[in-house]
Parts: sequence; C-alpha cells; structure tokens
Amino acid sequence: MKTFNEIDEEFICEKCGYKVPKLGYSCRNHCPKCLYSKHVDKNPGDRMEECHGLLEPIGIDTTKKGYVIIYKCQKCGAIRRNVSAKDDDMNQIIKISANH
Repeated sequence: MKTFNEIDEEFICEKCGYKVPKLGYSCRNHCPKCLYSKHVDKNPGDRMEECHGLLEPIGIDTTKKGYVIIYKCQKCGAIRRNVSAKDDDMNQIIKISANH
C-alpha cells in the first residue's frame, strides 16, 4: 500500500553542491538548480529505498499539476516521476524537455 510521508528538509545536492532550502508548501525532493534527486524512497517520504543512487532528470511531462520531471536512477535504472516545484530552474526544465 502506497503512503505519502511529507518530509520537507534542507539538504546539499550531491550533483551540484547547492544548499537546497525547505520548499515550504510540500515535500522537497530534488534540487531546484540542477533538478537531480536521490533514490531514497520506495514510497514518497518513507526513506526505505536501499539504492541511494542519483536520480538523473531525463524528461519532462506536462499535466494539470504542471511539469512532471521524469528521472532515471544512475545506479539501478529505476524510473521515477515527480511534480516540479515552483522554484525549479525553468531553463533546466526547458533544456531537459528539448533533449527528450
């Protein structure tokens, strides 16, 4: 059964080194500068995934909720999706969508 544990915490991006602030309105799970994430959850916020590989943004979808970032884990190859945040770098979103 999937559950959603809301965890909004600061972290240092393992890809670009940016000090990522709390999001403030939902869960922060990726860097707003480079859009990379980390493969730490089996279900949102559970921190139960053992892989811990970097999730590379490989594509962008658009939905009623806005942009959805498509990730591929660089370690295990898993595909994940996540809604973009309001402060995500739009230039990065455009760049990723152009390469998709």
